Amino acid sequence: HHLLTEDIEFTTDSIIAGLLHDCIEDTATTVEDVKDMFGPAVALLVDGVTRLDKLKFENKEDEQMEDLRKMFVAMAKDIRVILIKLADRLHNARTFQYLPPVKQQEKSLETMEIYAPLAHRLGMEEIKWELEEICLQYLDPVGYKEITDYLASRSEDLDGMLEQTKAEIRAKLEQEGIQCRIKSRLKHVYSIYRKLYGQNLSFEELYDLCGIRVIVQDLADCYNVLGLIHDLYKPVPGRFKDYISTPKPNGYQSLHTAVIGRVGMPFEVQIRTEAMNNTAEYGVAAHWKYKDGLRGQQSEETFAWVRQLLEGQQDIEAADFIKSMKVDLFADEVFVFTPKGDVINLPAGANPIDFAYMIHSAVGNRMTGAKVNGRIVPIDYELKSGEIVEVITSKTSNGPKRDWLQIVKTNGARTKIKQWFKKERREENIEQGRTELERELRAALLMDDFNDPELQKTLLERLNIPSLEELYASLGFGAITVSRVIGKVKEEVTRRNRIREAQNQTVESLVSEKKKKATSSSGVIVEGIDNCLVKFAKCCMPIPGDSIVGFITRGFGVSVHRGDCPNARSAMKGPEAGRWIRTDWDYSERHNFNTGLRVTANRNVMLLDIATVFSNMKINITEMTAREMPDGHSLFFITAAVQGLGQLELLMNRLGKCGGVLTVERIMDKG
Repeated sequence: HHLLTEDIEFTTDSIIAGLLHDCIEDTATTVEDVKDMFGPAVALLVDGVTRLDKLKFENKEDEQMEDLRKMFVAMAKDIRVILIKLADRLHNARTFQYLPPVKQQEKSLETMEIYAPLAHRLGMEEIKWELEEICLQYLDPVGYKEITDYLASRSEDLDGMLEQTKAEIRAKLEQEGIQCRIKSRLKHVYSIYRKLYGQNLSFEELYDLCGIRVIVQDLADCYNVLGLIHDLYKPVPGRFKDYISTPKPNGYQSLHTAVIGRVGMPFEVQIRTEAMNNTAEYGVAAHWKYKDGLRGQQSEETFAWVRQLLEGQQDIEAADFIKSMKVDLFADEVFVFTPKGDVINLPAGANPIDFAYMIHSAVGNRMTGAKVNGRIVPIDYELKSGEIVEVITSKTSNGPKRDWLQIVKTNGARTKIKQWFKKERREENIEQGRTELERELRAALLMDDFNDPELQKTLLERLNIPSLEELYASLGFGAITVSRVIGKVKEEVTRRNRIREAQNQTVESLVSEKKKKATSSSGVIVEGIDNCLVKFAKCCMPIPGDSIVGFITRGFGVSVHRGDCPNARSAMKGPEAGRWIRTDWDYSERHNFNTGLRVTANRNVMLLDIATVFSNMKINITEMTAREMPDGHSLFFITAAVQGLGQLELLMNRLGKCGGVLTVERIMDKG
C-alpha cells in the first residue's frame, strides 16, 4: 500500500502484510501458508484484517460484530493490524466513485461510523480527514457542495488574511528570538459540516474556520509563544485549551487558543513542538516513524483502551456491541481528575458511575454516591472536563442498581454491572427474566406457541443458550433483550405455519400453486395469462399490500399500477378501458419493490441520520435528491426498495422520529 510505504514508513513485516492483506479472503491461501512463507508476525497481521466467513452468521449485525471483535483482539496483540486496515479502507475510499450509488452510501456510512473515528482514536488525523471528506460527498452531496462553494467564494479574502497574520506572528517571534515554522489552513469540510448542522451554527459563527499552527523547538517555547500571541491579538474568552499538560488519550498534545484578528475575523492558533506535530498528524504511526516502535510500558499505557473495549464482550449482543463501541471509542471526550490528580478520560455525557467503574469494578459495585469539586452530586450528574471526582463507597452497599444500566454511557461500566447481576443475583434474574418474557409473549399472542417443547428446543439452539433457565437468567441480567427473543419466536412460528400449510395442500392446490409460480416470477399474479411479462408503473410505484390493477400494453406485457393511481383511474374511463385486467400479489414470492418518499425537515437535519435509518433496517436507497425550500426547510425525495406495505409503514414511522424531521409522505412521483 502506498500509504504504508510512503506516508508512515513501516517495517518490512508491516509492508508484506499490507500487500498480502486480502490473500486469505480472495485466494485459497490459508493463515498457515502465510505463516510458513513469511513468519508468525506477518501471519498475525494478515489474519487480523481478514473478514470471517459470511455463511456463519444469521444477519449482517452479527457478522459485522464478529469481524470487528476479531480485529480488536488482533489489535490488542499488535496495533499495526488496524493501521493496515485503515490503509486498505483509505485506498478503497479513493475509488468509491466507481461503485454503484447504493454501495457508495453503504461503504461511506460504515467508514464514517467505524473507520474514521478509529483513525481519530489512534491520533491519525490526516487519514481521518481524508476519509471524512470523501464519504461526505456521497452521504450529503448538497451539504458538501454548500460548504465547498462558500470556501471557494471566500478563499481569496481568507488566504490574504492568513498570509498577513502569518507575517505578523513571524515578525513578532523573530523579534523575541524564537525559531519556528508557521503553517495556515482552512477548517476541514466535515468539521465545518458538523458544526453547521450538528450545532445549528452559521458560517459567521465559526471561530476556527481559519487556523494558524506555530511549530517551535521545545516545550518552554510553546507557552512563550502563547503569551506573545495574546499580546498581538485579543483572545476569545473560554476558548483556550491546554492539551500539553493534559494530553488526549490518543497522545495528542498542543495548546489551542482562539483570537480576534486585525480585521475582526476570529481564528484558531495551535502551538506545539515538532514531536507533538508528528504525533498529531500520524498518531500511533509516529511511534514507528520517529521512535522505531513502541516499547514496554509506553505501549501498555497508549493502548489500554483496546483492552478496555474487549472486557466482558462475550455477554453482549451484536446490535448493542456496535452501538456501545461507537460510544466508548468515538464519542467526544471529557477529562476529569481523581482526588490524587490522575487524569481519567470518559465519553461526553458520562457520569460518576462510569467514572467509578473506570477506576475498578469493586469501586463501582460498592458506590453509594459521588462528589464533584467537593460537593455531593446525583449519580447521573453529567461530568465536565477539569472536574475533580470522588466516589463515595460503603462496604455495606448492596451492589449496583438495575436502573444504572439505563444511566451509564460506557460499555465497560454496563458490562461490569451485568456481570455483577449474573454472579450475585441469579435467582432474582431468572424470576425477572421469566416475568418480562411471559408478559411480552402474552401481549404478542405467542404464549401457547412458546409453550411447545419442540419450539423451545429450536429457539434455544438458535440463540445458543443451553437451557430455558439460562435464557431467563440472561434476560434478567441484560445479556439478551426480550425483543430479540420475541423476534426469534415469531420467525419460528411463521416457519412452522408455512410447513403446515404446505403439508395440508390438496392435489388441486398443488397444481394451482405450480401454475401460480409459473405466472408470478415477478411477484404478481395476472388473471388468465400464463408466463406474461410484468413491469411496475413508475408513476405510482406499487408495493405488496397495495390494491393493484394491470394494463395490457402493446409489445411488452402487463403494466401494474396502484388502484388509486390517477393515471390508471383516468385511463379506465377512456377508449382503452377494455385493456385493464385483474391482478393480485403473490405473497408466496418475496421481492423488493421501489417506492417513493417525500421527507421535509428542518435545515439542520443531517442526511447521515436519515441514511442510518435505512441502514439499520437493511433497506437499499436506489435514488436520493435533496433541495432547500424558500421557507428554509429541506426537502428530500427518496426512492427505496421495500418488501411491502408493512415494512414501508415501519420505515416511515422511524424516519418521522428522526430529530428535526417534520413530515414523511409516500408519493406517486416527484411531481
